Amino acid sequence: MNTHVSEVVHLRNQIEAEYIAAQRGLEGLAAVARHQYVTARMENMDRCHQQLVRLVGEEQAIQIVAQVFGTP
Repeated sequence: MNTHVSEVVHLRNQIEAEYIAAQRGLEGLAAVARHQYVTARMENMDRCHQQLVRLVGEEQAIQIVAQVFGTP
């Protein structure tokens, strides 16, 4: 598999894992801990998104993230 494609797949999977973790973090934690946890997950997703932008461009990166979030 092409290194470029492999890196894109890895970043998409990482964004998905962070998104799921953020959703799960909304359950069962104290309010302050919950906010810090979800913020950290969102920051990680942003870093992955910025890497995707460098690899595939802004429009395609947005489409990849939208797929993770369940947006057509």
